[in-house]
Amino acid sequence: MSPQQEPSRGLAPQSIIILLSVLGLIVLIDMWYSAGRMVVLDYSDFLVHLQAGNVSSVVVSEARIEGQFRSPATDGKQAFVTIPLEGGLAERLAAYPGLRFSAVARPGWLSTLMSWLLPVLLIMWLVRWAAGRIQGSGGLSSGLMAVGRSRARVYTETGIGVSFDDVAGVDEAKEELREVVGFLKDPAGHGRLGARIPRGILLIGPPGTGKTLLARAVAGEAGVPFLSINGSEFVELFVGVGAARVRDLFEQARRVAPAIIFIDEIDALGRARGAFGQGGHDEKEQTLNQLLAELDGFDPRVGVVLLAATNRPEILDPALLRAGRFDRQVLVDRPDRRGRVQILQVHLRKIRLNAAVEIEQIAAITPGFSGADLANLVNEAALVATRQAHESVAMEDFNAALERIVAGLEKRNRLLNPNERRAVAYHEMGHALVAMTLAPEMVIHKVSIIPRGVGALGYTIQRPTEDRFLMTARELRNKMAVLMAGRAAEQLALNEISTGAADDLSRVTDIARSMVVQYGMVPALGPVSLESAPAPFGSSPPGLPWLGPDRNTMADRTAREVDEAVRQLVCEALEDSTAVLARQRARLDVGARALLEHETLNEQQLRALRSEVPENALDQTAAGSTRSVMSPDRDQKAREECPE
Repeated sequence: MSPQQEPSRGLAPQSIIILLSVLGLIVLIDMWYSAGRMVVLDYSDFLVHLQAGNVSSVVVSEARIEGQFRSPATDGKQAFVTIPLEGGLAERLAAYPGLRFSAVARPGWLSTLMSWLLPVLLIMWLVRWAAGRIQGSGGLSSGLMAVGRSRARVYTETGIGVSFDDVAGVDEAKEELREVVGFLKDPAGHGRLGARIPRGILLIGPPGTGKTLLARAVAGEAGVPFLSINGSEFVELFVGVGAARVRDLFEQARRVAPAIIFIDEIDALGRARGAFGQGGHDEKEQTLNQLLAELDGFDPRVGVVLLAATNRPEILDPALLRAGRFDRQVLVDRPDRRGRVQILQVHLRKIRLNAAVEIEQIAAITPGFSGADLANLVNEAALVATRQAHESVAMEDFNAALERIVAGLEKRNRLLNPNERRAVAYHEMGHALVAMTLAPEMVIHKVSIIPRGVGALGYTIQRPTEDRFLMTARELRNKMAVLMAGRAAEQLALNEISTGAADDLSRVTDIARSMVVQYGMVPALGPVSLESAPAPFGSSPPGLPWLGPDRNTMADRTAREVDEAVRQLVCEALEDSTAVLARQRARLDVGARALLEHETLNEQQLRALRSEVPENALDQTAAGSTRSVMSPDRDQKAREECPE
């Protein structure tokens, strides 16, 4: 898609200076060249050389005679120029034997005009082309010739090529933006009751959810010009450039109104003033002030709408978010299962799909995937199928692509010694058995001891049976027990622990701390939030004024109680997982041996293992009270590792 060229503004003063300089240089070069090869003689001297036979050829024109010497005449120059003074020159020249002479016809006025006009036009075009190339490259000329010009890419109504039909999985966001399209198409009809078009609309959401695509779809549906620019393109080396570019951007939009301005990653331009120190941020604050002034100066009747996108709304300046500037904030969130099906239908049209593939099944195994993640999954599956020389993309290709994205690239050349392989096998089988017992809503897709990625020596892939938006305290405890099951399996089967549970310990500690300081799930501390909630789509600096007071500081006694509560939750999770594995010790051993033999077990093999291998005789208690079924010696060992 090629951006529309901005209307011509004529030659700039700098271009005129360059053009005159080039013409002067051409004249000087021609004079130097002529002076270097020709000498001007009097007509009498010409006749002397002619009578002496020192002239080999003569060309006669209306204004001069050009002759070629047989031997150098003056200073080694071979040609001369003189003015004829008498008539009958042709008869006189014919009297000299061996002399070749010719005449040049007088050119017409059109030929004379074109001989001067064409070089001038060519030089002008070359100057404009060179200036445009240098300006587009962002070099020094960009700062000198167009320092205050906006770098927005302008797309015409027919050049956008995107509509709401091309955007899937964000139905609520599309409904919010249909009103803007209606205003741009029919401002009189939508404003008949006194309503005005929203001045600014902020699209917020995680990366890869389609915010930029949605903005282009709005312009495509409305059929108006679309000016797109990134927030980081406003600030340059020189002071005042950002504010000048903001002014120029809105001037461009007003000239082609009705139009849509889209600023992507506006957090690079609209960060809160004063929250990040002074110095180098002064220029950004000036640019932001100019943007605020332009938003205040919006005339709703002009038909210019500002769309902006960010995944860090928590760091934007409050003055930018107030009503009258960004009137509406539209959440573009990760799609649910139905939305993932719609997005997959869009991307699967581009590949040769096996008839046995069910889109619902792909959507079920990709919870939390954004639109960009799903597009990447489809592309990776097509690459896997091509690599395996398949005729079409089958479900096993999608499974392989999912493992590649989630777990990383297989490292079959990373050879482990037998003791390490045995520890990894028990570790991963511990995760699988505890997950199948305590978290039946999570289906174990695959267990493997093949190293993947940077540091994973094995992996267990789980997938939820449905999208979840809330988790109870019991579910969080079960999730922690699943994470601690690898450490518990190593302790139970090998009577030692390894460094393989480092990532599990980090994740389970984060869950436990969130339960204590954010969710208020520990009775000893009460239903109190002790820390500020994290940013919705990214990290934000603590103590920003619009996020409320900084609650990340607490009394020493409270901090000690928090640490003890976190530690207690983690220890209880270890006890839960140890109790479950103690009841299923036979399954743990059989599963670990199967992993050592086959390296990978899928969902069907795990179910067969659980049905064929009975639980230990120790399992006589309901699964809801796992810690009470631990043997006295195991209970004592747990207390030694996690004392009260």
